[in-house]
Amino acid sequence: MESRNDGIGKHRFGMEQRRECKITGVLEVHSFDENNILMETVDGMLTIRGTNLHVGRLNLEKGEADVDGKVDSLSYSDKNTLAKKGEGLLTRLFG
Repeated sequence: MESRNDGIGKHRFGMEQRRECKITGVLEVHSFDENNILMETVDGMLTIRGTNLHVGRLNLEKGEADVDGKVDSLSYSDKNTLAKKGEGLLTRLFG
């Protein structure tokens, strides 16, 4: 099985006062808007929910991302759940 890590390193998540997040181990950002960010990390899918969210810095070569805005929740899931979420989203958008 091929690894998508490509030397990115460990996943870490740091947050200060629910507003400034520094994330490492990021493989890809699948979607984002002011209320939701969905990204793939070396440890699985990470969903960040909140208000006025913004991906301020993204460097996929180093696997780093900075997120600003008010964070209300974080949730992790397996990478396989992306297909289920994506299908539901496409169905809602074009169905």
